[in-house]
Amino acid sequence: MVGARLARRLVTVLAAACLVGFGLAPTAMAAPAPPAPVGCPGCYHPAVAITWNWVISSVPTAPYRAVQMYDVDGFDNSAANVTALHNAGIKVVCYISAGTYENWRPDAAQFPASLLGKSNGWPGEKWLDIRNVQNANSTLRTIMDSRLDMCRQKGFDMVELDNVDGYSNKTGFPLTAADQLFFNDTLANDAHARGLSVLQKNDVEQTASLMPYFDGVLNEQCNQYSECSALSAYVAAGKPVFNAEYKLATGKFCPHDNAANFNGVRFSLNLDDSTFLPCR
Repeated sequence: MVGARLARRLVTVLAAACLVGFGLAPTAMAAPAPPAPVGCPGCYHPAVAITWNWVISSVPTAPYRAVQMYDVDGFDNSAANVTALHNAGIKVVCYISAGTYENWRPDAAQFPASLLGKSNGWPGEKWLDIRNVQNANSTLRTIMDSRLDMCRQKGFDMVELDNVDGYSNKTGFPLTAADQLFFNDTLANDAHARGLSVLQKNDVEQTASLMPYFDGVLNEQCNQYSECSALSAYVAAGKPVFNAEYKLATGKFCPHDNAANFNGVRFSLNLDDSTFLPCR
């Protein structure tokens, strides 16, 4: 789920060799260099300044809030839900968790136990061993690409890949920044290959390396955690910054977000649409 702020395997060569043929084994060596960025000139590219809402815990229904973009759960929302938002003149982002296993999802049984790590602090969720994506015939990449296919088939315009900062959390796996870059960039390219633009989610520390692959950034609590400065590179590149705050009063963060040309909103932590306080 969202908003996690958790603190920062050895596998023998023989065990890895036994599993690699099935696309299950994590990579024991250093992560390869990220792939070259895949462009998406025909994708939806939101403006730097844009109004938006983020509703993950429920399926939004009309009348919708007067915004230009909704970010909603990719599994829970049907193609008809997406069409209804489009008919209201609203672009729609497909929320999926890329870095965690969620035991209630319809594809949960596809995740091998070897890929499941520690809880990320939300009920039913566990961090994933994202190094699996570095393997040929990767099981994890197949699952995530199927999720991207779902987003495309339902008519979404953009995708939000959540929980893509496992390397800076206690996942149960020795993930590195390089592992995270390879994973994030690979899925961003896979989204573009399907005609979907894609949002960088958190992982602020690697913004400079991630930005060529992503069409905007969605960050949680950058004001509360004093990590907004790196995000300004997106605005300078003509790409939007979406900032969600949960605890700070709007008077504490909106002046900064407006001055930085960020799209700041205060939401409730469970993103149920009960709190919606936009800065502009």
